Amino acid sequence: QVQLVESGGGLVQAGESLRLSCVASGRILSTYVMGWFRQAPGKEREFVATIGWIGGITTYADSVKGRFTISKDNAKNTVYLQMNSLKPEDTAVYYCAVRRVVSTDYGYWGQGTQVTVSS
Repeated sequence: QVQLVESGGGLVQAGESLRLSCVASGRILSTYVMGWFRQAPGKEREFVATIGWIGGITTYADSVKGRFTISKDNAKNTVYLQMNSLKPEDTAVYYCAVRRVVSTDYGYWGQGTQVTVSS
């Protein structure tokens, strides 16, 4: 069982930055992949970025490449999402999730944190 708690969301203006945090508790295995997703009003949830818990290999959605950076601190069981040059279209609820490397299904999700970017 894994519990995930996100924080760091807020209201910012376009061009500004935010850093989201996701603290994981429970049994974190080396074979896990941590992911960030987001869901805007009236839209489906979409992938943002992932990072391997041990290897640290990262992937990004095209829409955030060059602006967002995913990172982790294994000692703190925490995954971060540094978001720079924010745009109004980045407005969404951001969720942290976990899956096993061998699976495509994210079995554990956090409650989400709201990010609002004003123009």
